[in-house]
Amino acid sequence: MSHAKPDRRPAVVALAFALALGAPLYACADGGAKSNKVGGGSMTAAPMKANGSGVALQYRVDGTPAAGAPVSVVLRFDGISDPAGATVRLTTEGGLSLTSAEVTRTLPTGQVSNWTVEVVPAAAGIGYLHVFTTQYGATSATSVPVQVGKTPDAMPSAGDLKSTPGGDKIRSMPVK
Repeated sequence: MSHAKPDRRPAVVALAFALALGAPLYACADGGAKSNKVGGGSMTAAPMKANGSGVALQYRVDGTPAAGAPVSVVLRFDGISDPAGATVRLTTEGGLSLTSAEVTRTLPTGQVSNWTVEVVPAAAGIGYLHVFTTQYGATSATSVPVQVGKTPDAMPSAGDLKSTPGGDKIRSMPVK
């Protein structure tokens, strides 16, 4: 009796495509992010992996980001169960910079913690505030997108499907 292995090529291709487009890793995770109303506005719940830190992160960008102007990012942390507490560390990329020198913080056990940070985008486009949480020696990473200007609409129309010599179907796509 033979057991067929599941074809993972479509998932691998989708992940490679998302990474090639510069999508943050959290956007590729199963389950996706969910929004809910919390406090002063809609918060986005970051996806959690089973083998991650166990710290639940919600975030929101307050206001409309503009190049050269500070914008607040509200972070909410929950699920800290380690008696030693948890730690959070921030970094940026994509032309985004933090206005504060404080980039690490300790989160107390059993409490919901909030941290509002200011970031400054350098230009139009998308930058990321990376949030690393550590608890029980495990670290999780979440990339919070900060978009300046209009979000690109749908991708341009792609060409026709073509076949490789091996019979696989491919679609050629333009690259900017």
